[in-house]
Amino acid sequence: MARVVVVGGGYGGLASAARLAKNGHEVTLLEAAPRLGGAVGTVEQDGFRWDSGPTSTLLPAVARDLFRKSGRALDRELDLVPVDPRRHRFEDGTSLDLPAGSRGAQLAAVSDALGDGAGAAWTAYVDAFAEDWEALRKDYLERPFVADQASRQALALLGTRMTLHKALTRSFKDQRLRAMASFATDLEGHDLRNVPAWMGMWSYVEQNFGVWTVPGGMGRLGEALAARLATRGVTVRTSTPARDVVVRGGRAVAVRTDEGDLDADVVVCAVDPRRLPALAPFVESTMPAIPPVVCHLGLTGEVPDLPHETVLHGDPLLVVRTGGSAPPGAHAWTVLARGRIAEDLVTALARRDLRVRDQVEVRVDRSPRAQVEEWGGSPYGVLWQGRATVTRRLGPRTPVPGVFAAGAHATPGAGLAAVGLSAALVSQVVGPSADR
Repeated sequence: MARVVVVGGGYGGLASAARLAKNGHEVTLLEAAPRLGGAVGTVEQDGFRWDSGPTSTLLPAVARDLFRKSGRALDRELDLVPVDPRRHRFEDGTSLDLPAGSRGAQLAAVSDALGDGAGAAWTAYVDAFAEDWEALRKDYLERPFVADQASRQALALLGTRMTLHKALTRSFKDQRLRAMASFATDLEGHDLRNVPAWMGMWSYVEQNFGVWTVPGGMGRLGEALAARLATRGVTVRTSTPARDVVVRGGRAVAVRTDEGDLDADVVVCAVDPRRLPALAPFVESTMPAIPPVVCHLGLTGEVPDLPHETVLHGDPLLVVRTGGSAPPGAHAWTVLARGRIAEDLVTALARRDLRVRDQVEVRVDRSPRAQVEEWGGSPYGVLWQGRATVTRRLGPRTPVPGVFAAGAHATPGAGLAAVGLSAALVSQVVGPSADR
């Protein structure tokens, strides 16, 4: 039985701790904040409740695997429901409701809104990622990457010079299709010229597996995982920041806290590695992806009827999410903004024909800096700076023996699906306890 210390109580840390405890290890989790969950949490005020993190959706397969392999099926803990089609509103005034989970439904929706040629172009673009998904799923996403064991296709993809910008330019003459394919990457603050083309495969994943959410918000997912740690006997210490990893004899032996050193055979870094001096030198060449501006709105009275997520293309890019909870007759919206934000976000919404100023009852504004300070790092992980970013990320292994990495800053990247996979990769590398 290894003594494992997990640094960070966000989704990556919670998932890592749950998996490793189920594998028979003695696990302690350290979280600097007074509560667990990190970006998988909530903001609450005056009866309104909003998701605090970068996403309000997930892929069910990753979450189900986590709960099943840490002791109890997800369906016995939480409900998952498919979300409404994502609405895209373009600068020319056209609008498209794009469903997930069905190629045929997407073909019909794009064709009806933008023309038959656009529908055929969209499905051809998405279909082209089928082989990429299979290659990377097997050799990068679902098992630790080992160059001499990976397929030629996986190696070629991870080393490609083809960028997402080039791929979209070649695939689409219609600028609206390019915007629809790249909005998530744009919202995260990446330059498409620095993002590898294979990142477009998440459009394929959404088309084939759907987009799902947790009724009541993603905070419930964090709460369920925190309860799972208690079931698995994990020692949780909140309000306890990790100051560094103690290395002796060439390997990690403890984690330093203000209360003293905590002995460890295995350390899992589930925070930005820059926060741990032992790991910081290994990520000097990377940059964090800065969060967008966020505005939580509590609205009363009649408001426009929107689906779970509406993308307002242009500059600034605005994304409106309606999945929060509110008192009877009220509505909880979250607005995320990226780009040239030269005016108040409620005014920016009005310019896109979403006029709700008179309905605003409660408002909570969160700047990128405030989000990073709250979470001790960016939940959007590492900024794409070209193909070298793949190898500059840590995880699941790190250059320090005995230290592993999970979370948005680790392999394979940000987003609930990728972060969940990072915890699974760490669990595979650490392996089960010899005492099991």
